[in-house]
Amino acid sequence: MVTDVNSSGSVNTNANVSANKSALGKDDFLKLMIAQLKNQDPLNPMDGTEYASQLAQFSSLEQITNLNNYLKQSVDANYMLTQSINNTMLANLIGKEVKIGGDSIKVAGQDSVTLGYDIPDGVKSVKINIYNQYGTLVKTIEAPNKKGSNFVDWDFIDGNGNRVADGDYTFEVNAYNYNNEEVEVTQYKSGPIDGVKYTESGTLLIINGVEYSSGDILEIINKKGGDS
Repeated sequence: MVTDVNSSGSVNTNANVSANKSALGKDDFLKLMIAQLKNQDPLNPMDGTEYASQLAQFSSLEQITNLNNYLKQSVDANYMLTQSINNTMLANLIGKEVKIGGDSIKVAGQDSVTLGYDIPDGVKSVKINIYNQYGTLVKTIEAPNKKGSNFVDWDFIDGNGNRVADGDYTFEVNAYNYNNEEVEVTQYKSGPIDGVKYTESGTLLIINGVEYSSGDILEIINKKGGDS
């Protein structure tokens, strides 16, 4: 540490305290005060009022430092508590049926996946097109057109009757009214939560053998509606 004491015996607090520090900590502040007392001119001692003022500054600095430490500990404790509560709540969802957002399908050895969609009244026909990772159509499913929520199981069989290879796929639900106009559709996947996995990057839910984050869940449902 470099201590800059001027001719009057007072310490220059603008001095370079450390090459790696841009602000004074309470320990640095105390060391400066001690150095100031050691190096003061006996014939011209530091004014008592000035010294009392510096002591008050040190006391305030220490209180602020302690408060910051307390707040950090409090935030860390609250974060751990929140994580523990969230993990417990997610574990209680095992066995619940959920809707999962997105149009992606991951085939990884499981037997099937449930595709879902919501449609309004007056829909004449619904088709579900399934594409591989290269955008090639591998399967078209004629789907139910009942108003509300509908679910269709895809057993990973393509249009030629063969099981598709494991990998990434996407699906698209197309609905048309009686005027052959396309109708807006909300699509998702559905399945029961089979397990919960805790990782460093967050908690994952295992659904149909695939891992999803809790943010992918759109809705928790009691049981499937519509046709399957």
